[in-house]
Amino acid sequence: MRIGAQVRGAQPGDLDSLVALVLTARQEAGVGSQLCTDDSARLHDQLGTLLGMPGGRVLLAQLDGEPAGLMLARIVGPGPFTDVVAMDIEAVYVRPDARRRGLGRAMLLAAVAMAEEAGATELYSSPLPGARGMQRFLARIGFAPAASHRAVSTAVLQRRLATDHVPGTARRLEDLIARRRQVRGARQVADEAPAPAAKAADQSRSSITMQVNRAVQSKRPPSSSTTTW
Repeated sequence: MRIGAQVRGAQPGDLDSLVALVLTARQEAGVGSQLCTDDSARLHDQLGTLLGMPGGRVLLAQLDGEPAGLMLARIVGPGPFTDVVAMDIEAVYVRPDARRRGLGRAMLLAAVAMAEEAGATELYSSPLPGARGMQRFLARIGFAPAASHRAVSTAVLQRRLATDHVPGTARRLEDLIARRRQVRGARQVADEAPAPAAKAADQSRSSITMQVNRAVQSKRPPSSSTTTW
């Protein structure tokens, strides 16, 4: 007998199934560590922590009795600067072969019920950049853009703050860049000038470019000459 689609709160005994679903989502997304670790043991611990923490919410979707999707969420707030209680939906995923069977909608309906039970008045979701299917799904059911997020690794931010703190370095680089822009603005005139004037303009551009390159090199960490900022 076919059981059909079901959604229920996950239990500790579901952790292995949840780990398998998360790893499948990671492989499909193609964004690697932006989504999660690929270490099954770590995922098991992380999902177990979310499942057991106050405010943690984990849903397991099943199709014909087999694990087919999940939702990971947290109840957040109130905080120091807001009285609002909200549900932060960290992940919604349905296996490709189980899509268009209503599992995503069923999980969101269950999320609304949990949000109301917790007194949450708003729901948030932050799908990964490039997840167009999830973006369209969320927009279709009423989620609207709310904020823009930027991210940086601790190591990169530390290096950037350290180099920007060197007295005069940033200012010198800005001055050199401004001079280069001035040269670019005059390029059209220089190209149309007689040969001696054009040659002088080329030499000026070359000199400024070399100065900018030296300034950029001096801002890079001494341990690497290929750091991307």
